[in-house]
This record gives sequence, C-alpha cells and structure tokens, in this order.
Amino acid sequence: MDIDHLKSWIGRSEEASDLITPRLVASYEATFSPHLAPYPQGEAPLALHWCLAPPISPMAALGDDGHAAKGKFLPPVPLPRRMWAGGRIETLAPLRTGDEVTRRSTIGDVTYKAGRAGPLCFVAVNHELVTARGVALRERHDIVYREAAKPGAEPAPAPAEPRPADLTWTVEADPVLLFRYSALTFNGHRIHYDQPYVTGVEGYAGLVVHGPIQATLIMNIIATLSGGEPIRLDYRGLAPLIAGEAFQVKAKRLPDGAIAAWTEGADGRVRMEGVSR
Repeated sequence: MDIDHLKSWIGRSEEASDLITPRLVASYEATFSPHLAPYPQGEAPLALHWCLAPPISPMAALGDDGHAAKGKFLPPVPLPRRMWAGGRIETLAPLRTGDEVTRRSTIGDVTYKAGRAGPLCFVAVNHELVTARGVALRERHDIVYREAAKPGAEPAPAPAEPRPADLTWTVEADPVLLFRYSALTFNGHRIHYDQPYVTGVEGYAGLVVHGPIQATLIMNIIATLSGGEPIRLDYRGLAPLIAGEAFQVKAKRLPDGAIAAWTEGADGRVRMEGVSR
C-alpha cells in the first residue's frame, strides 16, 4: 500500500447542497419513531443531516460493493471492505424544515495500521454543515478499510453481561429498517441489503446495520436524557451489528455530568459506543 500516495489526498475538498423538505422529515420520522428526541415544531429531528446531499454516482461509476468507486474525492485505498468506524459530532444550531444546507467536506487524514485481523486504513473526513444562519454542525467522520474476508468465519465471542443504564430503547433490526435508511441516504452499499453478497463475499453473518443508524439512535437517546442540550459526541464502532434480532440503545449519566450511550446486540455485547460532554 502506497500510504504516501494516499496521503496526497489530504486537503481535498468538495461541496454539496440539499434542501430539508417536509417529505424528508416525515420519512425520517416514520423510519425512526418512536426513538427520536423531542424537538420544536419547524426544526429538523436530530441526526437528519446524514440524509442530506448524499453522493450520487451513475451505476457505471459504482464499485463492486455498491459504493461510488474510490479515487475521486475519497482516496483509492486498495483494501476492499469499507465500514463506518466512528467520529466526532458537535451540534451548534438546529436545522429547520425548509433550510438549504451546504455540506463542505475535506479529507483530514489518512493513516495505516497493522491490526490483529490484517491491515487497516483509516480515512478521516471533516464536514461542516452551513445554513443561511451560519454553521449548524461540525463533524469528523472516520472510515476504515479492511482486507477481503478470509475463508472460515471466526467463532462468535461469548455473550456479555449488559451494562446498567438510565434509559434503554429496544429497536427491531429488521431488513425494512435497513432498506428505508439506505433509501433515505441513497446508500448503495450492498452489505445492508444483499444477503448473498454480505455473507458470501464480505463474510458477515447477515445483513449489517448501518453505522449511522446506530449513531443516529445514540445521538437521540443522549438528547432525550439530557433534555435537548447541544451534542458534543465522540463515538466509535466496536463490532458489526447484524440485522435480524432486536438490539438495545442505552444511555447513562456519568459522575462528571457527561452522558455515555451505546448499542448492544441481543448477546449483550456493545457494538457502538460514545460519550457526549
């Protein structure tokens, strides 16, 4: 892997705009309700920003995994498996129905690591979402690329004891939820809807729940517990969450006033976790 060549992408930027329509808000609410934090009429629900201005590529410009082929905005990382690794989000002002929102995106960093399961390449993308009133949200999105799946699935880790929480939501991770969210975000990643591909090519046990679905629920449960205070969230994905069973979203106030939140699979293991301070 020519990491110096990949690092030459650092500083590349792009800009895209979108409109928050009543239909988008209604579709988002129908997908996530009742697991959304309360919000004033006229404002957009929390984490709707991930549905705005998605990359739109012609069919001929897609990679084998259904994503836009790398090498344009994102660097041409040679590792084939792509996952949402985590990031940092800071909400500064609410988005509102009717807003035209511009997302300014810049490649912030490219790093290589030798993981236990093989090489990993992390790409950090910095986003700033701006309305006519100013900057509404800043985000760092961490993407991780991995090697192709090897024959022979690893044994599943043992179930874990669930962590205590102040607030718990139970969410059904069925394929319709995944389909609806892929439609809302124009996400063609095949791990979320193509069962033969996700199990036979990428080696997962089943359809994978989107990272931003989990992050959306984490943001909303934090806002519910905090009473709507601004979000300053650092979060990371720990393991894939496989669809087919209900999972839990939990939040707990910490002694220092921060709020920790996480998703747990049916086996009690944490799949994504974050802290808002």
